[in-house]
Amino acid sequence: MSNSARLALLGPHGLEADGIADFVAALKAACEAGEVAAVILRLAATDERALTARVKLVAPVAQEQGAALVVACPGFLGDLAAVAVRGGADGIHVDKPRDLKNLRGQLRDGRILGAGGLETKHAAMEAGEAGVDYLMFGGLYPDGVAPDAETVRARASWWAEIFETPCVAVAAAAEEIAPLGATGAEFVGLESGLWLPDPVAVARAQQAVREAAA
Repeated sequence: MSNSARLALLGPHGLEADGIADFVAALKAACEAGEVAAVILRLAATDERALTARVKLVAPVAQEQGAALVVACPGFLGDLAAVAVRGGADGIHVDKPRDLKNLRGQLRDGRILGAGGLETKHAAMEAGEAGVDYLMFGGLYPDGVAPDAETVRARASWWAEIFETPCVAVAAAAEEIAPLGATGAEFVGLESGLWLPDPVAVARAQQAVREAAA
């Protein structure tokens, strides 16, 4: 049996302060239902102090369950690395990154830098060369549109076969989980719609990934 991918949970895009409590409760239940390696917290843009406060509410819950917390905030123009550090998160995630080398330099002490929104193989390779800790293929766009599932699967297979940098292959629908688990990707990501309303779905996803890797 080959090694099966680990699970990463994606939060909903643009999570506001009034949604944090429900998110934390669902996250705790999901982590208890299955083994979750990482959580990508996608926050609504606001000021650094407010973002840091939100991260502080989520980070301990994920970390107590053994999951790394990575913070994303599309549209935020401030210092996301500082927000992550002050909030106690394990790192940051950026989509369509422009200055990865600078971000890499800001994130020290083993903190994670992840990149997504990479539309071409060339962009993915450039991100890998910049020293990211993982690449993410797939994941809903902020407007709720899902990328082409077959393209996500093919890109994850290509990357996992050639490169050492880990990748996250994101499922936006339940039927995508097993095929992504068979790509060789180190992580299968679950969009929020797959686990947030039903945290126990994490256990089913984990089983699907293990069977796909067998």
